[in-house]
Amino acid sequence: MSRASRVNLRLLRQLEALVGADHVLTRPEAIAPYLADWRGRYRGQALGVVLPADAESVAAVVRVCTQEGIALVPQGGNTGLCGGAVALAEIPSVVINLSRLNRIRSVDPLDNTLCAEAGCTLSQIQTAAEAADRLYPLSLASEGSCELGGNISTNAGGVHVLRYGSTRDLVLGLEVVLADGRIWHGLRGLRKDNTGYDLKQLFIGAEGTLGVVTAATLKLFPRPRGRSLAWVGLASSEAALDVLAVLRGACGDRLTAFELVGEEALDLVLRHIPAAHNPLPGHGGWSALVELTDTVANGGLDTLLQDCLAHSMAAGQVTDVVLASSIGQINTLWALRENIAEAQRIEGFSIKHDIAIPVGRIPGFLRQAGRALEAGFPGLRIVVFGHLGDGNLHYNLSLRDTEANRGLLARSEEISRLVHDLVHGQGGSISAEHGIGLLKRAELGRYKSSVELELMRRVKTALDPANLMNPGKVLPD
Repeated sequence: MSRASRVNLRLLRQLEALVGADHVLTRPEAIAPYLADWRGRYRGQALGVVLPADAESVAAVVRVCTQEGIALVPQGGNTGLCGGAVALAEIPSVVINLSRLNRIRSVDPLDNTLCAEAGCTLSQIQTAAEAADRLYPLSLASEGSCELGGNISTNAGGVHVLRYGSTRDLVLGLEVVLADGRIWHGLRGLRKDNTGYDLKQLFIGAEGTLGVVTAATLKLFPRPRGRSLAWVGLASSEAALDVLAVLRGACGDRLTAFELVGEEALDLVLRHIPAAHNPLPGHGGWSALVELTDTVANGGLDTLLQDCLAHSMAAGQVTDVVLASSIGQINTLWALRENIAEAQRIEGFSIKHDIAIPVGRIPGFLRQAGRALEAGFPGLRIVVFGHLGDGNLHYNLSLRDTEANRGLLARSEEISRLVHDLVHGQGGSISAEHGIGLLKRAELGRYKSSVELELMRRVKTALDPANLMNPGKVLPD
């Protein structure tokens, strides 16, 4: 037996002693689901998968692995889209899956806070908040399976950023296992704490490269009592901005979502998702899903939304509207938006871009990118959808013919460079809410300034000098 094999065997035995043999997976068939990303784009290798049950066990696992020079790859629900939770084959690693850290530790309705462990699913947290007559507003299509640790590590956004902000805005405190195995107990739920550096912000969006988030204190909000939702046919992408401006001016914070849906995106849902139907059969082109909420049950939201959309229709910006009249219709309309990613997955691989652009520049970007891509790649299908209110678009590209699409995917780097150069030229970002992971790691070096990259590397070196916390992710070589 080689020295490396002896070290690996000794490591696995130590891990079994820490968390129990049943919670250290090594058989290929047992660890296979933990080694591939949700999209199936990446598949890695690991010595094993460890499933600790509390922060202290996580800390013990980290200490043992770092002593042996073995890297750690934190993982939650494994629903990420950039390969950030995949163990690299070339680096001896252990996947540390946090799904067993799944307790809601406390809910404080008076302080409007909730403390949850990293393995809690987003829907579990939402349900716990609702039981206390409160709202945790983060909302993602994967909320039944994505977990809090992953939401924090990627700074997840979702459909309600327009009103409540991203995960970064919703986290008050963190508990983190550091690279040396110590636990930082930073779960304070204070809105004001001006005592030096805000350390929690280092770990939000860091994708596990600086430490392992094991719990968080989250902001809660009053639970909405009134809700109004409409599917809106738009005259153009420019018209979408005009409608958004009207709604913001008239509705203020009651405007909680403004989701842009392109025709190709809706067509995929209608083709692949059972029971989906077009709410505006005669309308082609751009659509928007608009939601208002209020803490007042009878706050006249339907009338307010109707009046705003009637104004926009008279101005020629809106072509048609369906206003939901029941909870069932609300859920049906939201399902059209939330199932776009699943419909794309069923359709096959596409070249995905999760971009952020200043809201007022989005129509110009869409025209410019559309012309450039059509010139270079005739027949390209451009699937666009996203959170127009906060400038986040999902801009995904493919060809309808399967064989031709394989050739297109081989040119992913060239195509993404074109798209991202245009995004950068508009003052935008190549990652709005999915993170960097493996997918965009090399490109980060192109679009971040040398000063930014140097500061990021200094932080990484300070907190993880041995580079054992999710190595090979986020920072370019």
